[in-house]
Amino acid sequence: MALMLRKTAQAEGDNNIFWTTMADLLLGLAIIFMTLFVLAMTGFTQQSLEQKKHQIEVNKELIENLKKENIDAEVDPMTGDIKISDLELFEVGSYNLSPKGKAYLDKLVPIYINTIFSKTELIDEIDNIIIQGHTDSQSFSGIKDPDMQYMKNMELSLQRANSVAAYMFNTNIDKQYNQKLKKILVVEGKSYSEPILTDGKEDYNKSRRVEMRLKVKKLDITDIFFNEIQHL
Repeated sequence: MALMLRKTAQAEGDNNIFWTTMADLLLGLAIIFMTLFVLAMTGFTQQSLEQKKHQIEVNKELIENLKKENIDAEVDPMTGDIKISDLELFEVGSYNLSPKGKAYLDKLVPIYINTIFSKTELIDEIDNIIIQGHTDSQSFSGIKDPDMQYMKNMELSLQRANSVAAYMFNTNIDKQYNQKLKKILVVEGKSYSEPILTDGKEDYNKSRRVEMRLKVKKLDITDIFFNEIQHL
């Protein structure tokens, strides 16, 4: 009887050692992964800040270069987005570039492309250069259905964006950037879905515009996390 009790106690002791070892192992793994996660998040934040810093520096240079050439363009210093009034580019109701519009793009586009593409620290982070066309919400004559009005404006906004995108290759941009530009150039029509408001009311003149927008790649935290694991 005493022998059986001793064996039972020994078995319980072995089980306790097993579960204690497993608990220590799981705790150790949890600590390792938490450490890796903190390191990955720190790297993620640092890379995000570096990416934004590069973009802002390029935007600043772009604004300065445009000012040097006396080119009137509304540039967002944080994103680099450029808003161009349709009055600078097209005749009223048309998607064909006017002589004034072509002359304007002849000056603006080379500065825009050459400034952005010359920055090696930014160029690989660019997903797309997006050319967006926007209209105002004023109605086309003879069309009463609001959905048809929207789509008619969608067609016009897309055609205008496409006209600008196509003409970019006719400007004096550095030709070494042509293939890269073809890969990342995107054309969008937005109709009147994103109006410009002044004092709560739509500003028709500002709403009718073409925008050049830079879309940078989103950082992936999983890539940074597994990169930390590989460096263990």
